[in-house]
Amino acid sequence: MTIAAGIDVGTSTVKAALFKVENGQSTWLSRVATRIRQRDPMELSRLVFDQLLEDGKLDEKDVDYVATTGEGESIPFHTGHFYSMTTHGRGAIYLDPAARAALDVGALHGRAISIDERGKVLSYKMTSQCASGSGQFLENIARYLGIAQDEIGALSSKADDPEVVSSICAVLAETDVINMVSRGITAPNILKGIHLSMAARLSKLLKSIGMTNGVVMMTGGLALDKGLVAALEEDVANIKDMKTTIRSHPDAIYAGAIGAALWGAYRFDKLAALGNVPKAA
Repeated sequence: MTIAAGIDVGTSTVKAALFKVENGQSTWLSRVATRIRQRDPMELSRLVFDQLLEDGKLDEKDVDYVATTGEGESIPFHTGHFYSMTTHGRGAIYLDPAARAALDVGALHGRAISIDERGKVLSYKMTSQCASGSGQFLENIARYLGIAQDEIGALSSKADDPEVVSSICAVLAETDVINMVSRGITAPNILKGIHLSMAARLSKLLKSIGMTNGVVMMTGGLALDKGLVAALEEDVANIKDMKTTIRSHPDAIYAGAIGAALWGAYRFDKLAALGNVPKAA
């Protein structure tokens, strides 16, 4: 039996997952997600890990491997670090074994990752440095409109005449939105327009990695934005020869942490079999 923890330090949130792996079966013991909100991510990671152990009713000494991903490589108590593409791919497979791609949409970027049935990364493509296809951009727009983040998806679904944002630059796109408000465009139509614009960019990412059919699991913070998921489904349906199925999951925000924990358990077992049991840094 192996106990492994995965800690995913993102731009806006620290996510963590704790697993028991025994005889090829993975059991999820606990999970924690906490917004950073200008706090030190390293200190917050310690608090999150402690909460993870408390919820899982375990002591730190019970954990065989602490795997980090995202910006978590500097966490002082970690055992090993994995690239986020690798962890999101493995997390996507855990959430839906039929997935053959992970579409990670976080605070600063979108990324399409092609994977095999084991979660191994085959290829990937990321959006440009411009943030207009990201969660941070959408959060800024919601703040300007006076809307809470958890209201975005529901409001977007009420749109009756969406106004698509044409600018790919986040700064120019925000200017577009300001102009829309001054013209009396409703919040639902603005949000649905932004979702459609983001969806068009994400669909291109999927095509660029050859994901024109099969199951795509959305991961990252925006995987829970029902408005974005619906817009992506709508966009994909209108693209000739693209038969992909877009899916999300209530635990999609934990995909990176899940993948880190499971790859960590795998690495621990392999090294232990060689008599080289890894220790925390």
